[in-house]
Amino acid sequence: MNLIDETIAAIGPLDEAAMRDARDHQARLTKPPGSLGVLEEVSVRLAGLAGQCPPPLPEPAAVAVFAADHGVHAQGVTPWPQEVTAQMVANFLAGGAVVNAFAAQVGAGVSVVDVGVAAELDDAPGLLRRKIAPGTADMTAGPAMTGAQVRRAVETGIETARELAGHGARCLITGDMGIANTTASAALIAAFTGLPPERVTGRGTGIDDATHAHKVEVVRAALARHGLPERGRPPLEVLAAVGGLEHAAIAGFVLGAAALRVPV
Repeated sequence: MNLIDETIAAIGPLDEAAMRDARDHQARLTKPPGSLGVLEEVSVRLAGLAGQCPPPLPEPAAVAVFAADHGVHAQGVTPWPQEVTAQMVANFLAGGAVVNAFAAQVGAGVSVVDVGVAAELDDAPGLLRRKIAPGTADMTAGPAMTGAQVRRAVETGIETARELAGHGARCLITGDMGIANTTASAALIAAFTGLPPERVTGRGTGIDDATHAHKVEVVRAALARHGLPERGRPPLEVLAAVGGLEHAAIAGFVLGAAALRVPV
């Protein structure tokens, strides 16, 4: 059994008894039902994940920012040059980004996982070198990734989850960096949901109306190029067609955490 299949097979259901105990505990608290909003359901799910009530606090936390570049950048979907990906990674590693500030507030560590940055990065604490390719190919001209690349990216995400959990993390937090990655994200959402490109394509880093309209058409062209959406298409094939290396790695990261029963 390969790593992906092994990981999926290890994912079990939430513990119904622990979730029932958590809901009963909520009902006994001196407060209006639902007054804590989504936190109430989060606490129930944490109990189900841990198999006990109350569940242990999900700390310490670890943030993994998966970074990669995108071939679709060549289609002019963003005014930012591709070099900004590497520049932002350097900022993360130097502790100067918003993710660093948020993480510091809760005592979370920040790692940057290079799965496909189109540049060589300088060594720095927190950098995990896992480069699979120097970015994806242009999804409007062909598949963004090969089958081997997409599988390796998912496996890298699984391995990263295992590594961080093995170092004591009890909550894993996803992050991503890659100029033009919201174009690939929009294509993935449209491919998996069947929604039209104009519904799922956002403005990314604040592009103007003309660039946004062009971005929508680029997503539409990529979907048409690969015959998407198509009911029943294997998820890894969809990822390979229009996804990013960081998207595939994040999918693996979430699967890896689920198999370990670590919340994400």
